[in-house]
Amino acid sequence: MATNRSRRLRKKLCVDEFQELGFEINLTYREGVDAKAVDEFLEAFLDNAMEANGLGYIGGEDYGFVCLARRGSVTEEQRNQVEAWLKERSELSEYTVSPLMDVWYPENEINAKG
Repeated sequence: MATNRSRRLRKKLCVDEFQELGFEINLTYREGVDAKAVDEFLEAFLDNAMEANGLGYIGGEDYGFVCLARRGSVTEEQRNQVEAWLKERSELSEYTVSPLMDVWYPENEINAKG
C-alpha cells in the first residue's frame, strides 16, 4: 500500500496519528473453579474492570483483547488498572497482560507520541 496517504484515509485505516492501542489478556483459573464461578468472575470483570474504565473486551473466558469502548487508544494507566484488578482475584491461578499494541495491525510497532 502507498505510504503517502491523505489524512482522511489515515483516519479510516487507523494508521499513523490515528493508531489505536489495546492489549491482550490470558487467564488461567485455579484448579476446581466451577463454571458458575467462572461466569460470575467474567460478569464482575466486565462490570468492574472493563465498563468502569471505559474499556471493551473481545474474547472468551480464558483469552481476549481489551480496547477502548469508543474510538481511540487504551492508556498505560487503564492497562495497569485492569492488571491490578486481575491481581486481586482469587479465582485465577495465573494471568498475563500484554504490553500495549496496535489494535488493527498487531504486527505494527507503536507510533511514538509527539
